Amino acid sequence: MVIVEPSINADRITLFLCGDVMTGRGIDQVLPHQSDPVLYESYMHSATGYVELAERVHGPIPKPVDFSYIWGDALEELARVSPDVRIINLETSVTTSSDYWRGKVINYRMHPKNIPCLTAAKIDCCALANNHVLDWGRAGLTETLGTLEKVKVKSTGAGRNRQEAEAPAIVDIPGKGRVLVFACGSETSGIPRRWAAAGDHPGVNLLKDLSDETVRHIKENVCNVKRRGDLAVVSLHWGDNWGYSIPREQTLFAHKLIDEAGIDVVHGHSSHHAKGIEIYKEKPILYGCGDFLNDYEGISGHEEFRDDLAVMYFVSMEPSTGRLTDLHMIPMQIKHFRLNRTSKEDTLWLTETLNREGAQFGTRVELSAANTLSLKWD
Repeated sequence: MVIVEPSINADRITLFLCGDVMTGRGIDQVLPHQSDPVLYESYMHSATGYVELAERVHGPIPKPVDFSYIWGDALEELARVSPDVRIINLETSVTTSSDYWRGKVINYRMHPKNIPCLTAAKIDCCALANNHVLDWGRAGLTETLGTLEKVKVKSTGAGRNRQEAEAPAIVDIPGKGRVLVFACGSETSGIPRRWAAAGDHPGVNLLKDLSDETVRHIKENVCNVKRRGDLAVVSLHWGDNWGYSIPREQTLFAHKLIDEAGIDVVHGHSSHHAKGIEIYKEKPILYGCGDFLNDYEGISGHEEFRDDLAVMYFVSMEPSTGRLTDLHMIPMQIKHFRLNRTSKEDTLWLTETLNREGAQFGTRVELSAANTLSLKWD
């Protein structure tokens, strides 16, 4: 059994990974520049309603908050660990577009002038192959891409055409190497088939399926870019929002991405809560990272999954071999639309959950005196 401890080394590349960052809707309404709050949901007709729900449960949120507010205690942890690359799944459209996608149940939008909330956390790369990036139409996606480009935050998984959507974000780390981030999504996460990028048609990098043919296509894209010493990350939006079960086809697909396509890290998301972790051939598979920021406070249902608990994943890899050297996690709680350190009781709950769900993969976590988690694997 290997015990891993947090360690940052000159010959290691450390990634910060997390799940869905949903800065639209209610969170957008407490930031300095609010979008038109109108919503087309059966549940809620104004984004301000989500602010009111949260305040009803946890008390007032100071408005407007500054751009760094939403990251809360996570900023101190990011500064302490100082990861080489910071990758998130940005699950919102960053736009002033009013062309909402008809027939879609929920539409997330953040005002482009609130984009400093991403640079406040020094985010390097946003995965965009998800089921909210086109909530406000193709014009909304195009504005999202342009807004990220203006602040020099890389993106992958969506584009103005298919070639751009499939292209990786390439992050150079001076003296260490490069990290290639590919992002793709599955219809199982709720991405409409019509959102697929094609030719000169803006859209997302939507997988046809999880077949061998799809693996071969991803392999071709990776091989066209990957050089010796590069680390390749695939950021995958797949599966249901709720439930811990991991379909066999997801496991097989993740294994083939590592065995055949040259992928070193599988970064899965879509589930609103953290799921089991697998270490396969010394490479990490995070099947579901859980939500990292959302406006769900006060919404009832699914309480047993504790979607208020978020996880910071720090993954350290050896670029010369593509081998995982350590993986540690820092739990956070979403409260008042910001990330807060968890209580010991909540961290114990998360520990037990990750151990229960990791048992099938031979992984478990160890709780430290500092209230952080370190991964062990067979």
